[in-house]
Amino acid sequence: MSTSNSLIVLQVLPELVTGGVERTTIDVARAIVDAGGIALVASAGGRLVSDLEAIGAEHYNLPLKSKNPITIWKNAAALQEIMDERAVDIVHARSRAPAWSAYLASKRSGTPFVTTYHGTYNQKSRLKALYNSVMARGDSVIANSHFIGRLIAERHPFAKSRITVIQRGSDLDGLAPQSVTRLRKQILSDSWEIKSGRPIVLQLARLTAWKGQSVLIGAMGELKKRGLTEAVAVLAGDAQGREAYTAELQQQIASLGVQDQVKLVGHCTDVAAALALSDVSVVASVEPEAFGRAAVEAQAAEVPVIVSDLGAVPETVLAPPEVSENERTGWRIPPGDSSALANAIEHALLMKPAERAALLARAREHVSAKFSVEAMTEATLQVYKKLLDRA
Repeated sequence: MSTSNSLIVLQVLPELVTGGVERTTIDVARAIVDAGGIALVASAGGRLVSDLEAIGAEHYNLPLKSKNPITIWKNAAALQEIMDERAVDIVHARSRAPAWSAYLASKRSGTPFVTTYHGTYNQKSRLKALYNSVMARGDSVIANSHFIGRLIAERHPFAKSRITVIQRGSDLDGLAPQSVTRLRKQILSDSWEIKSGRPIVLQLARLTAWKGQSVLIGAMGELKKRGLTEAVAVLAGDAQGREAYTAELQQQIASLGVQDQVKLVGHCTDVAAALALSDVSVVASVEPEAFGRAAVEAQAAEVPVIVSDLGAVPETVLAPPEVSENERTGWRIPPGDSSALANAIEHALLMKPAERAALLARAREHVSAKFSVEAMTEATLQVYKKLLDRA
């Protein structure tokens, strides 16, 4: 963007630990820096701060993860000080608690306010609806899928004219199998301690109940009943302190007798290598995904993908009845259905080489056309430019 050389953007989010929101923040920060601007990020910190700073962005450590009203108010004052000191052009909020602080600060400083509506957000009471509404109060409201765009318009009609759909993008070249070295795969494989030659069914998701890890464990139990015990399910994700949920999963694994078929391996820092090692990728969410980046990344990495059929999934994985069988790029199954998941895993593992190759070629072409990080970041910069042009 030709006018970006003076662009100063402050992105705010709870923390920089793991997840799609965090990775999108870093991708956009990189695009701002590459365009000659200044990328500022405020959060409560985390392991990804070093990644952020490595691309030339700057980080401000604030307790933005807190939902305490007093802390939110104090954070607003701190953000306003940053905006004034750094002459910030745009403040971009990516989660509700920090968004309230950024909203207050933007009103006081006169800084254009952008939000990205990253999730479906529980809305079972008027108070929760009010809390959620800050994500629709941006001068521009970015929805990360058409599904979320429709949700915003339904919940917050006042924001309809300000909604822009920008689907998440991924580093498609970095995910391609040929981009992953043998050494990277070996290092990760050794850490997983899986016997060579066993098919790997990968689930890349933080350990939380709505991501459906228990559904995949149930599917592995179903496959065991059928005498299919060679495949190993790798559940790669950070528990983020959810020790009770982790214990529940371990108990389920023991009760089904699938200790040799399921591994909880913790946070994975090399997504591309994990996918390169895998034979099938699973997104088993039992609540709607706002976008479903894991499904896009699997297709980019040329790994057959199975997803729960809800939320934004139809936008990322093509399957009947929306398309014909020869246009399929993956499988969509009823959420929470371990038996259906087991059927899909079995089918994916038993595909003939030519059928598999054709599926993966379609999947790669599909995501390359729609979900590149370059397309996402350019569209985001254009949102910033339009706001500044109106100012």
